[in-house]
Amino acid sequence: MSSQATEPGAPRRIRSFVRRGRLTYSQQRAMAEQWPRFGIDPSAAEAPGFWDASFGHQGPLTLEIGFGMGQSLLAMAAADPDRRFVGVEVHEPGVGALLAGMAAADVLNIRVLAADVTEVLPRVFALRELDRVQIFFPDPWPKKRHQKRRLIQPGFVDRLAERVRPGGELWLATDWQPYAQHMLEVLDAAQAWENVAGPGGIVPRPDARPETRFEARGLRHGHEVRDLCYRRV
Repeated sequence: MSSQATEPGAPRRIRSFVRRGRLTYSQQRAMAEQWPRFGIDPSAAEAPGFWDASFGHQGPLTLEIGFGMGQSLLAMAAADPDRRFVGVEVHEPGVGALLAGMAAADVLNIRVLAADVTEVLPRVFALRELDRVQIFFPDPWPKKRHQKRRLIQPGFVDRLAERVRPGGELWLATDWQPYAQHMLEVLDAAQAWENVAGPGGIVPRPDARPETRFEARGLRHGHEVRDLCYRRV
């Protein structure tokens, strides 16, 4: 993705993603038909009490950041209909695929933001509004010169903590061991987060997290998947 224009002399914004891919016909159709029902304009979500009004009921509110093609998020929402899920994704094909899957499976407890989470997070969620945040298989940016693009950074996890209620959780998964170590170092040092498995520890894959296609492919290539779980203190 090309960087947004900035004022002369302003620091260049570092993004954790690059836009790629084109919409298929079915994804285009889902965007046209389902976005009005389930897609969210960030400016609308700034209103107090927005998520209660959007879902039509109260309940645990989970944010998934970077849901890819949406298979895992769709399965989790279908299995837990009382939980409200908000998915944030920058790639339009993934948004279209999720919306198509929601329509096919009649899953109603997901709302979708097509946006950069670092830009909309403080605007669309109130302080302590989230019960759980999920970040599964974010781009590991393995080259050293690109690691500043990694989503999991001290400032970002601090901003996440502001939006998660005490006792709420942060779930992460990666199949890239150096990124897992980076996550552990960043989050174990964050005062607002407590590692459920103890400092430096990982947890078994939560029963509620389905195996994704991306994960299955990594396992076939011999990648070891690491799940991390942190609690908001």
